[in-house]
Parts: sequence; structure tokens; C-alpha cells
Amino acid sequence: MNEKLIAFERLLTIMDELREKCPWDKKQTIESIRHLTIEETYELSDAILEKDSSNMKASMDKIKKELGDLLLHIVFYSRIASETKEFTIADVCNSLCEKLVHRHPHIYGDVKVNDEHDVKRNWEKLKLLEGDSKIQNPKSALDGVPISLPAMIKAHRIQEKARGVGFDWEKPEQVLDKVHEELGELKVEVEQNGKVEEEFGDLLFSLINYARFIGVNPEDALEKTNRKFIKRFQYLEKESAKDGKQLSSMTLSEMDEYWNKAKKL
Repeated sequence: MNEKLIAFERLLTIMDELREKCPWDKKQTIESIRHLTIEETYELSDAILEKDSSNMKASMDKIKKELGDLLLHIVFYSRIASETKEFTIADVCNSLCEKLVHRHPHIYGDVKVNDEHDVKRNWEKLKLLEGDSKIQNPKSALDGVPISLPAMIKAHRIQEKARGVGFDWEKPEQVLDKVHEELGELKVEVEQNGKVEEEFGDLLFSLINYARFIGVNPEDALEKTNRKFIKRFQYLEKESAKDGKQLSSMTLSEMDEYWNKAKKL
């Protein structure tokens, strides 16, 4: 048997044994492990973001471990569902395979594509055609965007899905003009003490849209800036403490001296 199948079979056997013999595993439900799945997903994200090119083996080992933790949850959900005959891990795998084949007609059919953009557009169009009620109750192009997604990621996915059905700007310059327009509207609302929150949201949405057009993932970009700020701020704290100073008693110009040194590191 292929070593991949052997490994997967071993995992399924262990899951069966844990479900039958372990007091904790026996008590779990689909609902009870949901928050743990979210936590594991973020831990995988952290491992990817913290990847260190100077120690690639350790980084990839950590990613491998986190992927295993996430795979455990998929197997766990499937085992729980199989006990009430809702579905099995085989059903999960077959459902995924059928979806992948259906949404890649350029591989498994006779559809022609020119680039990855054509692939994404076809993907979104095919999603709209799926489902038993597609004629009586057509789906929205925005269906499938999880309600609980963080707002920035959600905005990015909404924009991608709209693009998939042709609703999008043509050039990055048009989107940048929209950013400037939204910034102007925000300034007006701030001056008039008006709809500041609404206009600020519009500005963020347009900035995220511009990021998409120039090939930048806004979530990744902001996270890198967060980490950069943390590193520089902690340098400021550490070095000022060495000099016997407290941040609360320092002027902004004094802090800036340390901050500028941190930027050169």
C-alpha cells in the first residue's frame, strides 16, 4: 500500500481508538471543538508568518506540526458525524474531489484559459451554478464569504468574488483615484463631526481594493507592519530603560531619537 495511504489509515485507526477509549475525546461534539479548530488555524498562520529563512528546517517542521493538528480536527469532525451516519471521512474526501474536478474544467474538461485570472473567474461562476435550488433561488456571488471572518480578510474576499463575475475596476489608477476620493469625504465628515465611522470604513475598503490591484495582500502587509512596530517599540523600551529613563516621563522628541535608531537596525 502507498505510504501516504498507510499513514492516513493509521491516523483514522488512532482516531477511532481515542473516540472509543479516551474520556475527553468521547465527550466531544462538533460544537465543542469548533473554537479549538479556530485556534489551530491561527497557530498554523503564525507558523507560516514566523518562517525563518535562516533556519528553514525548523520553520517547516513547525508548519508540518500545525498542519497535523488541523488535519486531526478534520478527522475528528468526520468521526463524530459518522457515528450518527451523517457523513464519513470518505464522504468528505469524495465531496472535495468532485468539487475540484468540477471547478477545474480547464484540467478535466475542454475549457481553455489564458492565465490564473481566468481560472479564478471560472471558479466563481461555477460556484454560482452549484446547488439544488440554483434555478428557483439563484445564489449570490458573495455567498460563501464567512460572516465571522475578520473584517479586512472579508473585504478582500468580497472584492475577489465580485471580480470573479466581472464587477471590478479596470486599472489600478482608477482604484487609487477612489482612495483619494474617499479620503476627501472622510476629511469633510471629520470637520463636520458627521458620519466619520462610515467614511473611514469606505476609505479602508478602497485601500484594500487598491492593495488587491497592486498584488499586495492587505492582511499580510498590516501584520508585517505590526511586527515591525512591535520590534521598534520594544527597542525603544529596552534602550531607554538602559539609560535610566521611563517612557512616561520622556518627551516625544526624546522617544524619536531611540525610534530612529531602531529603524536603522
